[in-house]
Amino acid sequence: MRWEFSNDAPIYTQLIQQIKVGIVAGVFPPGERLPSVRDLATEAGVNPNTMQRALAELERDGLVYSQRTAGRFVTEDKEMIRRAKRSLAERHIKTFLEAMLRLGFQREEIIALLRQELEEEKEYAGTGM
Repeated sequence: MRWEFSNDAPIYTQLIQQIKVGIVAGVFPPGERLPSVRDLATEAGVNPNTMQRALAELERDGLVYSQRTAGRFVTEDKEMIRRAKRSLAERHIKTFLEAMLRLGFQREEIIALLRQELEEEKEYAGTGM
């Protein structure tokens, strides 16, 4: 998994979001054992305590669970994963729409731009590139 951090939010909240994305995108499939806290922290280049805090939060949210001696696992509750995916998508859409409105676009213009981009992407994907 590729880890990216910015200065606009605490690292542990960015870790939570990036692990959530990994779960909903299937990088960490349902029921899969997660790497150890230390391994994840090393991979992400963060303090193990920071990673532990992020994983504890994901556990409270129900996306991850612990088995005493076996480690942490991704939930097998596919509906919970689907809801998390929808929530992440809604947040991205809201951020996008706010930015487009700040740029002065109207709703109809935004929809037209999205349609155009989707068509271009479809054509590009059809070329095999």
